[in-house]
Amino acid sequence: MTWLPRPALHHPSLPKNRLGLTRRDYEGRISTLCAGCGHDSISAAIVQACWSLAIEPYRVAKLSGIGCSSKTPDYFLGNAHGFNTVHGRMPSVLTGANLANRELIYLGVSGDGDSASIGLGQFAHAMRRGVDMTCIVENNGVYGLTKGQFSATADRGSKSRRGAVNNDPAIDLALLALQLGATYVARGFSGDKAQLVPLLEGALAHRGAAFIDVISPCVAFNNHAGSTRSYDHVREHNEALNRIDVIPRCSEITADCPPGESVDIVQHDGSVLRLRRLATGFDPTDRIGAMNQVMAHQAMGEIVTGLLFVDAAAGDLHERLGTPGTALNRLDEVALCPGSAMLGRINASLR
Repeated sequence: MTWLPRPALHHPSLPKNRLGLTRRDYEGRISTLCAGCGHDSISAAIVQACWSLAIEPYRVAKLSGIGCSSKTPDYFLGNAHGFNTVHGRMPSVLTGANLANRELIYLGVSGDGDSASIGLGQFAHAMRRGVDMTCIVENNGVYGLTKGQFSATADRGSKSRRGAVNNDPAIDLALLALQLGATYVARGFSGDKAQLVPLLEGALAHRGAAFIDVISPCVAFNNHAGSTRSYDHVREHNEALNRIDVIPRCSEITADCPPGESVDIVQHDGSVLRLRRLATGFDPTDRIGAMNQVMAHQAMGEIVTGLLFVDAAAGDLHERLGTPGTALNRLDEVALCPGSAMLGRINASLR
C-alpha cells in the first residue's frame, strides 16, 4: 500500500486564520482507514479546532499507541512533531516529553483497547498527575486491527461480529477520568462536529489533564448476524479459493441533538446507540455532580455527551514539581547541575 501525501496546492479563496494558514495547512496524509470510519471525522474535527485556535502546527506534539485510532495522527497536522509508541504506553512517553519540553502543546490520541486494557494503568497515572495534555480516546468498543474482539469499553450484552456475547461490564473512561482527578473531562460523538469541535478547542486551551472520550462507530465489525449479506454468512456458504475480505464503502454516521435531549443513532449493523446531550443548565464545575449525571443516564441506557467537568484554575505537573519556566531541554550544564554543595545537602537530608 502506498501512502500518499495530500496535494500541496491550495485554492487562493480558501479562508485563512490569523496566522494566514488555511485548513489544508493543518491536514496530514490521506487516510487509509475504512470509508465511513468515525475516526476520520475526529481527525477533521481536530484540524478544524487547531485552525480555529490559530495554533502553529510545529508547536504541537502528537503521540499515540497501537490500533486504528493510533494511526490517525498521520492524517492531521502533518507539520507537527509525532511519536507512535508501543501498545498502551503513550501516556508515559508523553509525560517524559512534556517534562523535557513544556513549551509544546501535547495531543495524545488513543483507542479504547489501547487505553482501557493494556494501557489502563498508564492512563490512570497521566490523569491523576495532571500532565498538561489533551488525551483523546477514539472509542468504538472493538479491537479493529485484530478483527473485532470486544474491548474493555464494550457494553455488557453486546454482540460481536461473530455472534459472541460480551458478558463483562464496560469501563467508562470518562467516569474513570473524573474519579482520577482529570481537570477537563468531556464526551463527544464523531458524527456531531458542531459539538465535538468546541470540546476539542476547550481541551487544547486547558492547562492540565484534559480528556475527551469520543464515541466513534466502526464500519468493519458491525455486521449483524442473520444477514445473508454478512461476511460470516458468505463464508459459510462459499467454497472459497482464497480468503479475501472486503470492507464496503459506508456513509459517515452523523447526528445533531438539541441540548438536554437524546437521540437514537442507528449504527451500520442496525443496533441503536442512544446519546443524550447535556442541558444548558448543567454545572460543569461540580465533579461529583458530573459523576452522578453519567451514572444516572447509564442506568437508563443513555450515554451523556458534552462538557462534563472543568476546573478552570487547575495547574499541571510542572507546577506541582516546581520545575523552571524554561524547558528543561534548553537549560545548559550550569543550570542543570546543582553543584557539590547542593548535592551534599540533598544527600544529608536523606540520611
